Amino acid sequence: MYPKILVPIDGSDESYAGLREAIKIAKELGSRLRLLHVVDELVVGSAYAAALTGETIELMRADGKAILDQAQSFAKRQGMECDSELIERMGAKAADSILEQAEKWGASLIVMGTHGRRGLARLAIGSDAEAVLRNADSPVLLVRSGAHVGQKVGSRVAAA
Repeated sequence: MYPKILVPIDGSDESYAGLREAIKIAKELGSRLRLLHVVDELVVGSAYAAALTGETIELMRADGKAILDQAQSFAKRQGMECDSELIERMGAKAADSILEQAEKWGASLIVMGTHGRRGLARLAIGSDAEAVLRNADSPVLLVRSGAHVGQKVGSRVAAA
């Protein structure tokens, strides 16, 4: 039914809630998982343009790799092997990168956590999850955190 499940991971508790749900689905259906992290230099560049250096970008890459490694380790502890992809984009929204990777890899399902913001907070901050939901060619499952607070994911506590 869903042979390839793409799971965007940004290191937040919400993204780990999505990962846990994706693992459940993948185990049940025998699906392959791919974790995706998007490094966006423009986010840092726009806020800290004077401080943005090659070293800063390297730190962002290293952080992204660490996030993916931690998520892969968690999946492995749950009995699920997966691969990962680190995408580096300058100035594109994370949602655009997620959609491009889903199409390129042939994802049959995208599972991602969402902050569940409403009203003015959602309008002011925007929502990558909503943009993916509205524009994806494949089905999208959005997972809100908060149901199972306290499950350990690596060195962090994540809520499912």
